[in-house]
Amino acid sequence: MTQPIEIGRLLRAGTTGFIAGCRVSQWTAPAFGSLVRAPLGDGYQVYGLIHDIHIDDDGLVRQLVTADNVSEEVLRDNRERRIVPVEMSVLSIGYEQDGRIVHLLPPRPPLSLDVIYACEAGEVRRFVTAGRFGYFRHILRGADLPVGELLAAHLKQVHDQVGDPKWNEAATQELISLLRDDYPTLMSVLGALSEISPS
Repeated sequence: MTQPIEIGRLLRAGTTGFIAGCRVSQWTAPAFGSLVRAPLGDGYQVYGLIHDIHIDDDGLVRQLVTADNVSEEVLRDNRERRIVPVEMSVLSIGYEQDGRIVHLLPPRPPLSLDVIYACEAGEVRRFVTAGRFGYFRHILRGADLPVGELLAAHLKQVHDQVGDPKWNEAATQELISLLRDDYPTLMSVLGALSEISPS
């Protein structure tokens, strides 16, 4: 088994989601739509999808963007040593307790400074096949989320890491069924899914 990829530490959390922060130099693994996990010990961990990546400015950045002829060394130094973290907003979509994965909101959120890991292919497969797409309802309920884009990015991750065309087809059929009474959202989701190029 490969070493888990640590992508950051928890800044703040609630039942429906959490925000993790990381240094820019650490920011290689996570991407929009990626499945992540926060292990909390005693066989309990929370799963979520990254739905936003946010990079705040600070006083130095404000000065540098207005300066002329900023050297590459100064830019690299600011990116590698900046104090303000990259923030990743994560939508909670399930949890694992005592070896059983459940597609419900977690009974308790992670705590400040808990480590957040990117899910590897085996973990992605295990999570998405644990039930009958129950976690889709958490994504579809997100009023302020780019639902279509988030689902497309997630399905692309599953396709790339798991490579099960039957799962992708079943997932698309489930989304059509769930959204049959919400035509605008269905068209948005199907439009985003059509952008996933088959590989």
